[in-house]
Amino acid sequence: MTPTRRTVLAAAGAAATLPWLPRAARAATLRYAHVGAPGDVQTRFAEEFAALARQKSGGRTDIRVFGNSQLGGVSEMVDGVQTGAIQMAHHDFASLTKYVPELGVFNAPYVYRDGRHALAATDPERSPVARELNERLVAAAGIRIVGRIYRGPRHITAKFAVRRPEDLSNKPFRAVPVDLWVSMVRGFGAVPTPVEVSELPTALMTGVVVGQENPLTMINANKLFEVQSHVSLTGHMLSVLAVFANDRAWQRLPADERQAISAALAEKATESLAWAEAADAELVQVLKQRGMTVITEADGLDNAAFRRAVQAQIRRDYPAWTSLIERIGQVQAGS
Repeated sequence: MTPTRRTVLAAAGAAATLPWLPRAARAATLRYAHVGAPGDVQTRFAEEFAALARQKSGGRTDIRVFGNSQLGGVSEMVDGVQTGAIQMAHHDFASLTKYVPELGVFNAPYVYRDGRHALAATDPERSPVARELNERLVAAAGIRIVGRIYRGPRHITAKFAVRRPEDLSNKPFRAVPVDLWVSMVRGFGAVPTPVEVSELPTALMTGVVVGQENPLTMINANKLFEVQSHVSLTGHMLSVLAVFANDRAWQRLPADERQAISAALAEKATESLAWAEAADAELVQVLKQRGMTVITEADGLDNAAFRRAVQAQIRRDYPAWTSLIERIGQVQAGS
């Protein structure tokens, strides 16, 4: 074999299938892509998962992480996994809806009871809904969901106290420029106003929108406390990212290496829940110190009213999801 050919094979992650090497010497090289920046919880997840998978496989699985959009944006990353140029990646379930539209249900607001339920409902091995949609994804695109990451809840911020949907009635509120988010903001009672995240601080400062929703990590990191005075802990969306792989590359791995990777993904998924819960508790105090008024149910937040209004809107806009949402609700945490 010439050095040129060896280089090409290594770049393609083909070392796992080289038949002339003894089994103990073979190492699967998998390229893992994501768009998270340094310091983001998803970056921590990818790096720690890669190290743990190598440990659990006895050093035979080499996962090389390319974060911060090094291998392209979301669209390029998903296409790369679909073609096999990239072997693994992670992002929102919604990033896979061009192949299976119903996967967007895992991003739906108020679909999970809590973080443990979110992880159970999205477990690709144990959740009936996740298994069913996963097999459809494999058939449609040759992509298999193999794990997930819990990122935590999203909350409402505004320039005034928000305790119930009526407080946002007919007010311009930032919506992520995605149909699902537009539907959700309409359920809040507000006027959905699509704004890209890069333009959000300016839009809030100038009054183009009076409020927005995001995880506390993003609210703090982007210094939205400088242009927003209140944060309502609605937890309306529990963000879970899908870890997915090219199915051909996945099936080429020996069964014990797939098992090692799956075990590492499951362990890190559980840890990601603990990371998110600890970070949120700390950030509530940080935002208070930075001048924000934090509103909880003890302060009059009527989260049940938000839940009813948003769920009704989702049922109107996504009727095909109704049975899936009911089935997700039946999943027991830890099952």
